[in-house]
Amino acid sequence: MLARLSETSLFVRGLLATVLFFFVYFGTAMIFGWQYAAAWEPAVGDISRWCERVHAGPLREPVNALSNLSFIIAGLWMFWILDRDRSTCDNWLKGNQPVALVYAWSVWFLGPGSMVMHGTHAPWGGWLDNLSMVMYIVVPWLINLTQLGRYSIRQFLVIYFMIAGVYGLLRGYFGWGLGINLDLFGLSIALWIISECLYRFWSTWFRWASGLLGFGVAAVFGLSPFVMIANPENYWWIMLFWLPAIFARYAPARRRDYTPWFFLGVCLYLAAFAVWQTGKPGHPTCDPDSLLQAHGLWHLMTALATVCFFAFLRTERKHPS
Repeated sequence: MLARLSETSLFVRGLLATVLFFFVYFGTAMIFGWQYAAAWEPAVGDISRWCERVHAGPLREPVNALSNLSFIIAGLWMFWILDRDRSTCDNWLKGNQPVALVYAWSVWFLGPGSMVMHGTHAPWGGWLDNLSMVMYIVVPWLINLTQLGRYSIRQFLVIYFMIAGVYGLLRGYFGWGLGINLDLFGLSIALWIISECLYRFWSTWFRWASGLLGFGVAAVFGLSPFVMIANPENYWWIMLFWLPAIFARYAPARRRDYTPWFFLGVCLYLAAFAVWQTGKPGHPTCDPDSLLQAHGLWHLMTALATVCFFAFLRTERKHPS
């Protein structure tokens, strides 16, 4: 049976995984229900942390939960594209290659991860949501450091699943911050931008100056560099802004086209972040009974951003000799 499954297309495997997820989710909801909500989640009838009113059915937040179909659809579209590619060593995001599969599956997994959180309000739902976010955001900067350090795809896979496994265990045991005040998702956004700038502008001096870009990324999201430096017990991880400098030992052997897909993806994510800020109780635009929820729109816009970044990474090619 496993041999037969390995012969099916990526798209079909993605469809099967989607059907299995919904079967397990709604089957569990019908048989057992979601009886044990996390202590921090509001009661049925109240307004959730993301503005939508909490319902008693299988989907505690129907709009915010079902909007995660956008990630599943994005992942399925990537599988469909990869099925039609010819694999090439010049681009890791083309064809049935390990890195391409990790990227596409991580996008797909964002859907079930977030849907379980918004749909169940269970403590483990929040854990799965955070895990899915980290498993996606780690991919781009790990691709960059793997190439800039001339490491192998095998090493990429080992480190990727090691990060995911350790994060999952620590997040489950210690909760947010992993017991050491570390926001790995937020840090990874900075590591992506830093490593991407190194990929585009690599030089010996910029390699060691690149960590300063992390403070700029933090400032974009409202976190002042002065606050971070003044509170080392909470922001000790700013030293990790120089992690790309340690591993990016070589100039890239390939090049990417940043226009339009990279910049479009960044703009979509920043716009989505602005929308995300409005999807909270107390905001003037919050309407808990509306079918248009800001947090649902955040899901849609960030799913589109993952598509843009997928298209961007697929522009990679070897430097002309």
